[in-house]
Amino acid sequence: MRMATTRRKTGETDVILMLDIDGSGIVAMSTGIPFFDHMMDAFGRHGGFNITVQATGDIEVDAHHTVEDIGIVLGQTFAKILQDKTGLTRFGHSFMPMDEALVLAAIDISGRGQCYYAVDIPIEMIGTFDSSLAHEFFIAFAREAGITLHIRSFEGTNAHHLVEAVFKAVARALREALAIDPRVPGVPSTKGAL
Repeated sequence: MRMATTRRKTGETDVILMLDIDGSGIVAMSTGIPFFDHMMDAFGRHGGFNITVQATGDIEVDAHHTVEDIGIVLGQTFAKILQDKTGLTRFGHSFMPMDEALVLAAIDISGRGQCYYAVDIPIEMIGTFDSSLAHEFFIAFAREAGITLHIRSFEGTNAHHLVEAVFKAVARALREALAIDPRVPGVPSTKGAL
């Protein structure tokens, strides 16, 4: 069973996250940031992850701390689950179209947490969600999960479409990278460790 629960409590946020990476895309989000809940729903559904998040944060200031801390906790939870990388496909990628937007996500479950983000998103509020927070979320997620994550946009002018394409592309790339390949004996690395 590839599942885990993580809690992170600070002076700014309190996040409890449950994750099953071999789920069926059932997501229950409570963050107080409706657009972000919508993005996490898309992430879970397209990745095939069951995710439950109960989060409170200082959203009266803005959504930044809550979004970033959920990225941290999601990454920590993935790292817990992926301690044993035996049989992983390891690499995954996805091109995701959403109307005029086109985004690529490519992933290496490398043990080296890095995020390279080149998405030309108009900086604007989508409900109570600042479009620049997508970048902050994925920096925190990749660092804590120990994955190398590349995200690039090729087309797009609508902030909502671009952000949604990013979340869906990363989910589909993760789904591919997390698949167990029966042809892979041990850890998928010439070094024998990730």
